[in-house]
Amino acid sequence: MGQKVNPIGFRLGIIFGWKSRWFAPKGEYVTYMLEDKKIREFLEKQLESAGLVDVEIERSVKSIKVRLHVARPGVVIGRGGSNLELLKKQLSHLLHINPNDPKGQKIVLDDIVEVKDADTSAKLIVKRIIEQLNKRFPHRKAINQAMERAMGSGAKGVKIVLSGRIGGAEIGRREKYSQGTVPTQTLRSNIDYYEEPAKTKSGYVGIKVWVCKK
Repeated sequence: MGQKVNPIGFRLGIIFGWKSRWFAPKGEYVTYMLEDKKIREFLEKQLESAGLVDVEIERSVKSIKVRLHVARPGVVIGRGGSNLELLKKQLSHLLHINPNDPKGQKIVLDDIVEVKDADTSAKLIVKRIIEQLNKRFPHRKAINQAMERAMGSGAKGVKIVLSGRIGGAEIGRREKYSQGTVPTQTLRSNIDYYEEPAKTKSGYVGIKVWVCKK
């Protein structure tokens, strides 16, 4: 039986850093972790159209700093930063933080990082394939387009795995597609990974994407 491991977790502390960076006093670890989960889930829903790739959270005594990596930063910022201010208010309400309290915590949401090579982001590739499968687009064509875009944007290799009722088949199966090289056992390799199921009308189709970046 093969030993499976998340490629990003496998490289933590070697070429990747942690997405949540804070120290919790005794008895507060679970509270902070659940708050981080709420923040990520909320931003995933709100910024779906902006191409959200990653959310980094840093905590200090009086602030919670949230750094967003998005493909379209203009959608997040809005006219004159109006969307950012709205997001801050919604996050404060979600975490029960009073922004007018001078001694309380504050949400800092000023660091928006643009993802330049969106076609080499494993998460955005999965999201695009899910959208196409829900529209009954041929899965092989969708995958070939995604791999060609990624390779054309400078990726060293791409691997995509589908499993489930692919194309509405009665019997589930597993299909694997790849281009270039994806050395998952080499810790120095910059491997981007994401997985998510597509909820098609005929059933779930699991999608996993590995992208080896330069």
